[in-house]
Amino acid sequence: MTTLQSKITIPEDVMFREVKGEAVILNIANGKYYGLDDVGTRMWALLAEHLQLEPVHRALLDEYDVQPEVLQADLIRLVDELAAQGLVMLDAG
Repeated sequence: MTTLQSKITIPEDVMFREVKGEAVILNIANGKYYGLDDVGTRMWALLAEHLQLEPVHRALLDEYDVQPEVLQADLIRLVDELAAQGLVMLDAG
């Protein structure tokens, strides 16, 4: 189960590029592209920087006007979706 204490790694075969404020992520292993909106792009950038959900959650709370529990649910859902697509590897912590 993914929690704020969970850690991630980004596989070497995953490439990220920001285009006009939105993320384009390529999984070289399966050749598929994935896109994120501006908030998802910010989440991705913080995940790549911290590799753990808790500091990402704290940073996003400072940047956005959102309830902590709503942000937590959204962040965990994004990480679970990224993991399901092979874009991150999840260590539940």
